[in-house]
This record gives sequence, C-alpha cells and structure tokens, in this order.
Amino acid sequence: MTGKQTFQQFISKLNLPSLTVAFFVVFVALFVLLKVYFIEPSSNLLSYSNNNQNVLGLNIPSNLEFCGEKIPANSLAIKEDLEQEFFNNKHWQANSAGLFAKAQKWFPYIEPILKQQGVPDDFKYVAVIESHLSNVVSPAGAAGFWQLMPASARSYDLEVNEFVDERLDVEKATRAACRHFKDAYALFHNWTLSAAAYNLGIGGIQNALKKQNSNSYYDLMLNSQTGSFVYRILAYKTLLSNPGHFGIKKKKLVYFSKIPLKTFKVDSTVTNIANLAKEMGCNKTILKLYNPWLLGESLQNSNGRVYEFKIPKNQKSDYSSYIRDLIGEDGVVNEDKEVLQLPENRVQDSLKIN
Repeated sequence: MTGKQTFQQFISKLNLPSLTVAFFVVFVALFVLLKVYFIEPSSNLLSYSNNNQNVLGLNIPSNLEFCGEKIPANSLAIKEDLEQEFFNNKHWQANSAGLFAKAQKWFPYIEPILKQQGVPDDFKYVAVIESHLSNVVSPAGAAGFWQLMPASARSYDLEVNEFVDERLDVEKATRAACRHFKDAYALFHNWTLSAAAYNLGIGGIQNALKKQNSNSYYDLMLNSQTGSFVYRILAYKTLLSNPGHFGIKKKKLVYFSKIPLKTFKVDSTVTNIANLAKEMGCNKTILKLYNPWLLGESLQNSNGRVYEFKIPKNQKSDYSSYIRDLIGEDGVVNEDKEVLQLPENRVQDSLKIN
C-alpha cells in the first residue's frame, strides 16, 4: 500500500465534506512548499555539537553586536572564533553567580562614567574580561579593574608610585580607560577597533591596519589575545545580559545601591595613616580597605595635591563583598595578555600613522 493510498484512507475515515478535504490538502501542500524552499530553519536552542562534545543550550546568538556594530555572519573564521569563546569556558554556570553579584555591585559605578564620558555602555564588559571586576594585579604589572600598566596609567594622569596607585581607585581608573577608548576612537572612528586597541595598543592596531590594508577588526590577522578580544567581550555580554542563553536561570540584573560614603579631602603630607583615620572617625583598617589606592602607612605630598579619602557612612553595615573586590581577593587575571608600554608622556602626534 502506498503512502498516497494510506493518506486517502485516513481522510475517508474522517468523513469530511469534499470541500474541506480539498482545503486541507492545499494547506498541507503550501506548508511543505514554504518549509522546504522559503522558511529558514530555526536555530537549535537545545544543543550544539562542538569537538564531539554535546553542549546544552549553547548556540551562537544570531544578532550579536558590539556598540551597535553587527558581527559579520558570512565568515567561517569569525564563527569559529566565536565558538571558541562561547564554548571553551567549561565553568559558565559555576562562575556565573559570583560574576552576576559583581556586576550588580560595580556596574552602577562604571555605567554612569561611561555615559558621562561619551563611551558606549558595551565597554563595561572590557572590565569584566580584564579583571572579573576586581582590583587584581597581573604578573606583568597591570593592575585594577581595567588592568592598566603603570606607564599607561600615568599617561592618563593617574598617580602610580610607592605611596599611591590610583589604578586601584575604581572610578578614577574607569575615567582613565574612557580616555584611552576615546583617543582610539578619534583615530579609527570605530568602537570595535577601539576595543581591540585597548588590548594591543593604539599603535599596534594602526600598524596592523596599515600593513594589512584593512579598515575592519574582523578582517585583521592579529595575535590570539587581540584576535579573540572582542569575541570574548561578546561572550560575557551574552552571559550577563541574557543568561538564559547558557541555560542559567537568572533574571535581569538588579543593581545594588552604591555604598553611602563620606568623603574627606587632604592636601598635606600624612605621616601616620592611623592618626588620619582617627580624625575621620574610623580605624586604620577601614580607611585602608575603602581606599586601596593608598599603599603605605604614610602619604608624601610635598606638592599639596588634593586626595579624597572615602569611608562608609554606616561602618556597621556589611560591605565585605565589596571589600573582597577592592583588595582583589576574588579576581581573575589573564597571564597571557600582551602588554604595550605607552610613553610616560601622552603625545598625540605619536599616535598618527606616518
């Protein structure tokens, strides 16, 4: 018995009017035609096969974009790089709870500065991949949420010496990073290239564009760290903005309120930090924990610079999770990161292509 005969028998048993049968047959035929020739198959939301391993819930989103620039969808090389960043991390779910908590604490500090400085919001994920939002120090000497090298920090007016390291001041370091992003954008007129320049350096991206006769990050052949930098940003952006994509049951991020702080301005040398803390109504431990940029037990200030010390208004509140981030207890450092030392003085002419 043929399939056609079986279908006819099924229809006859339904005892439907001939007009209804004709309509049903035409509907089925149209559906099959559309499905085969016109309707694109839906993305697989259940599983993805990669390197002979089945990874549940990890398909590449079809609408990925960074700062409004969509990721090219017609390149196998780009897809492979994206797959590597989306699938190689085997600890998404294990690490996600801590990372969500960090984002809820620190994005309220970072986002307003990005907006004020005219830098797209997506750049907050640079701090996520650089340090996991902690004041960590790398073996190469990069430090803080934004992993700035000493020379780079000084070129953007942050103080780094034996007494003070303002890379560990989250808000000051964020402003310095914004200046780097904007310097790069002024040359490249492209935020994706500006993000890559944060990893390789503005000069490094300039040289790559010139040598390879290109104007797009997605066409460049770069070292593995810079070549995957934007794709790693996109992976963490997806994790934090759409955790359900990774099978993580987490609602939209609910930001914590900023810590209510009291600010004290000091414009003279401090010979004993414990005495300064006492004058501020706290102990030395609290003063040091909430001002991690202060490295020693004293502060030399022959130039009369104004330093701002901050302590919580309510010292009995439990801010231990913030403190862990400020002292770098829970951070992550990528030791393979390539480091570009910028000159001590920020000279704009040195950034131009000769």
